Amino acid sequence: MIELQHLSKRYGGGRATAPVVALDDLCLTVPEGCLFGLLGPNGAGKTTTLRILCTLLAPDAGSVRVGGIDGLTDPRAVRNLLGYVAQEVAIDKILTGRELLTLQGDLYHLPRPRRDARIEELIALLGMDAWVDRRCGSYSGGMRRRLDLAAGLLHSPRLLVLDEPTVGLDIESRSAIWQVLRRLRDAGTTVLLSSHYLEEVEALADRLAIIDNGRVIAEGTPTELKAALGGDRVTLRVREFSDQEEALRVQALLQGCTGVRQVVVNQAQGFSLNLVIEHEGVVEALRRQLAEADLPVFALAQSRPSLDDVYLQATGRTLMDAELAVAGSRDAKAERKQSMR
Repeated sequence: MIELQHLSKRYGGGRATAPVVALDDLCLTVPEGCLFGLLGPNGAGKTTTLRILCTLLAPDAGSVRVGGIDGLTDPRAVRNLLGYVAQEVAIDKILTGRELLTLQGDLYHLPRPRRDARIEELIALLGMDAWVDRRCGSYSGGMRRRLDLAAGLLHSPRLLVLDEPTVGLDIESRSAIWQVLRRLRDAGTTVLLSSHYLEEVEALADRLAIIDNGRVIAEGTPTELKAALGGDRVTLRVREFSDQEEALRVQALLQGCTGVRQVVVNQAQGFSLNLVIEHEGVVEALRRQLAEADLPVFALAQSRPSLDDVYLQATGRTLMDAELAVAGSRDAKAERKQSMR
């Protein structure tokens, strides 16, 4: 259904500033009829990828094909194939939900009988009966997101593209949207979902790709990606309150241990350490080696690998640390702008 080849995209850049690289030779293939997840931190390039796919943004280089159609030379035909639900919900507060869907159907040039029948189908599918005739200005975040999803589905697209569809929603609203997405997939609709929620992608996706710094760094089914790591995940801390210097010392020590995979300092969890071990006996060997170095283990947890471990293995940091790095970069840029004023 989707073939993105060697996509590159940069923003800005001038005499005083370097351009921001959003996509860096990104390649992605999505089979028809599956629910495909794009996982990565904010700023990884997910939204840029989706906007290029939906013909809302032109890449600097690369090719885009959707359903066999070239998205760069025939964007109108591509738009007929897909429904796009953006990260930001844009809904007229004066109209009722039903009125908004009617307007959307007219914009799609749907014949009135088909439009009205489709609206009723979507109201039932998304459980909007009780409030769809109220003005949109009174809707909660979950209601607004369901209505936005209905608008994207109104013309029965073969491909549904969703950018962070459940961000900020309560558990009940998120669960309701998950159920709808599974039903759409089961009915043959291809669903492409971007998210930075690990549990969301793991629960929904048939296949997924992990994006970091504008590139796909891992791709496959959740089971395949976790199995490729081998062994178990271990999180440990040598004292209740560690600092960065001590964590780096422990990291250097553990990296030389037999049976230990990549060791990462997890700043988001108080400078604990994350590592993957190859077999059960490694844990006791780690305890002995740390005790001999006068670094007795304060806390240790062992579990099966998760998607966060896949991300850690590919990038050397956890997804939470990546989020914090992006947030820190944004804060630093804001401070520089403020100081220049």
